Amino acid sequence: MKISMANRKSLLIQFILAAWIIFTVFQNSTKIWTALKLPISLHHWNFIMKSSSPELPLHPVVSSAETELRIKRIMDKLDQLIPPRPFTHMNTTTSAAPSTATILHSRDTYCRGDQLDILLEVRDHLERRKEYGGDFLRARMSSPALKAGASGKVTDFNNGTYLVSFTLFWEGWVSLSILLIHPSEGVSALWRARNQGYDRVIFTGQFASGTSHVNTDCALVLNSSAELCEYLDAQDQEAFYCVRPQHMPCAALTHMQSKNTDVSYLSRQEWSLFERSNVGVEIMENNAINVSKCNNRKTVTMKKKCKFGVASTIPGGHVWKETWNPVSCSLAPVKMKECLRGKFIYLMGDSTIRQWMEYFKNSINTLKSVDLHESGKLQHQLAVDLDENINIQWQKHGYPLVGSLSYSVKEIEYIARVIDRTGGGKNIIIVISLGQHFRPFPIDVFIRRTLNIHKAVQRLLLRSPDTMVIIKTENIREMHGDVERFSDFHGYVQYLAIKDIFQDLNVGIIDAWDITIAYGTNNVHPPQSVVRNQVSILLNYIC
Repeated sequence: MKISMANRKSLLIQFILAAWIIFTVFQNSTKIWTALKLPISLHHWNFIMKSSSPELPLHPVVSSAETELRIKRIMDKLDQLIPPRPFTHMNTTTSAAPSTATILHSRDTYCRGDQLDILLEVRDHLERRKEYGGDFLRARMSSPALKAGASGKVTDFNNGTYLVSFTLFWEGWVSLSILLIHPSEGVSALWRARNQGYDRVIFTGQFASGTSHVNTDCALVLNSSAELCEYLDAQDQEAFYCVRPQHMPCAALTHMQSKNTDVSYLSRQEWSLFERSNVGVEIMENNAINVSKCNNRKTVTMKKKCKFGVASTIPGGHVWKETWNPVSCSLAPVKMKECLRGKFIYLMGDSTIRQWMEYFKNSINTLKSVDLHESGKLQHQLAVDLDENINIQWQKHGYPLVGSLSYSVKEIEYIARVIDRTGGGKNIIIVISLGQHFRPFPIDVFIRRTLNIHKAVQRLLLRSPDTMVIIKTENIREMHGDVERFSDFHGYVQYLAIKDIFQDLNVGIIDAWDITIAYGTNNVHPPQSVVRNQVSILLNYIC
């Protein structure tokens, strides 16, 4: 059978085309295979980045295996920081009473700007010197009459001795405090207990279909033989589960609430470490020093205005007359309405960043709330000033959200997905705060979430490098409530982790941890004076 000339040409063209495709696939097999597995939106973004910004290093989606490896590395670092400590009897644990705090090079009067060092030697209840460190300590200096305060820096020599350093920021009588929040044995117990289980909090999901309403158990990890609904973020492989109600689809889930369970991973003996009388015990009793101006000292150099990208220090600053004063820069007074003209601010996270939303609405009288037809305390909030083109919104982060009040989950989504659908730009400001709701769960939940947000921010800054992204760290909270679930030790570990994860990106850090220690609030929702100063840092970054 003869083949026509036209058919020969057609076959030749098909052969050349097939050869070209095979060559391209082998040349770019990894990239193409990765692209095929991506959602359309992200694949589109990768395509745009390749064509418009070839000079930027591309970071395709980090594989699940790589994410797990990063989680393991961070966990290993934390395990080294918090080694297991033997606990056989209360008498062998760190005690504040026999421990000694000695001011080095003590004198009658100190000069403003000096560094004051204290050598802390901890002992157990039998007054024996401890041979290892790891105690959870909080150092603070304050002058209540001046409404002044600052944190101190604690250096652990891992042999039962610590160096506590204070910068003497202001003049007058200054009280020094070193609190033993938890002994090292308690820290070790909390760390072990935290990472043992997910069931200290149980969630109740509310399903609705027509006139029928059914409640079922929900959790990050749900051990049940019943059929489960899986609410999966496919891109980052984060999931939340509910027992599927009979005769209802999984999509019928509308509301959620939680309650504490009776589950504890602490032994009865370990619980004795967390009795109220053993938490936050003062080591330095009746220690006040007098700080003078000392005119012979050189004039303090003028600090530049705070701006985005300034490196953080420990301590980061001090409070004086209820106003935050950073160490490395100065906060200038900013007219909020003028500063925010033409800006779109996304506030994402927990109720501590929702406080900022309320502060904005109370401070700008032309900012009007928009009814988004949602309900409950955790409803999405939007406020706009049409004349000045100001747009501010707050939305909660994804599961877990701990609270006894029922909240809607119809519109719940993970922060990383919100960031991925944000175009970004010079007038876009994103502020992220999370941590408090993660404290009752194993630390890998928080690390994974933070890594996924980091990847989303990384993608955002690649496509829109002029977008401003701010991380607000956790506030300290009440010291004596529900220690196993919500101790500030858990918050401190998360504080270390989030700073470590974001250190390689051009993001701003508002160190609420250090600020709330300086104010001495011990309240998860600090007063307006604290919120005002946190927002002041943001305004200085923007303007």
